[in-house]
Amino acid sequence: MSNLKQHGDQTYDGMARFLHWLIFVLIVAQFVVGWVMPDVHRDTQPQGLIAWHLGIGATLIAAIALRIVWRVTHRPPPHNLPPLLAVLSRGTHFLLYAALVAVPLLGWANASSRSWAVKLLGVLPLPALAPANSAFGHAAGDIHGVLAWALLALIGMHFAAALFHQFVLKDRVLNRMRP
Repeated sequence: MSNLKQHGDQTYDGMARFLHWLIFVLIVAQFVVGWVMPDVHRDTQPQGLIAWHLGIGATLIAAIALRIVWRVTHRPPPHNLPPLLAVLSRGTHFLLYAALVAVPLLGWANASSRSWAVKLLGVLPLPALAPANSAFGHAAGDIHGVLAWALLALIGMHFAAALFHQFVLKDRVLNRMRP
């Protein structure tokens, strides 16, 4: 059995797997709500689906922050990927983390520039990231939308890589993050 197959069976710890799948569920919910919520204009109020989008986003920020802290303080299981796949894996994961941080922070800055309250779990108010009516905050909303699509593409790449490992390489890497 190759080293790749031997290491593919080692799983992430329970907290890492929980946070991975929690973030997945929150991202799916966020994209669904973002897709069906009304367009945001100058006088739009944070009600209904927009309020849900803000609440899910705040929860997502907390989950991502916890995931990053957990990842920095806990070693992932070892893997023995070929050099090219190792570089692609590290690069894709870095971009995923960067987008998972940037997209909600930009949305939060945009909400702040609209004087909308962003509350964690709908209760704990978070500080404004941009002054009311700031050009930066309004631009952050445009960038938020574009980067959300980039995040979706990265998630698609991540999913395609998992399928590639499962069905082409047959190295059981997919089992590392099994719920």
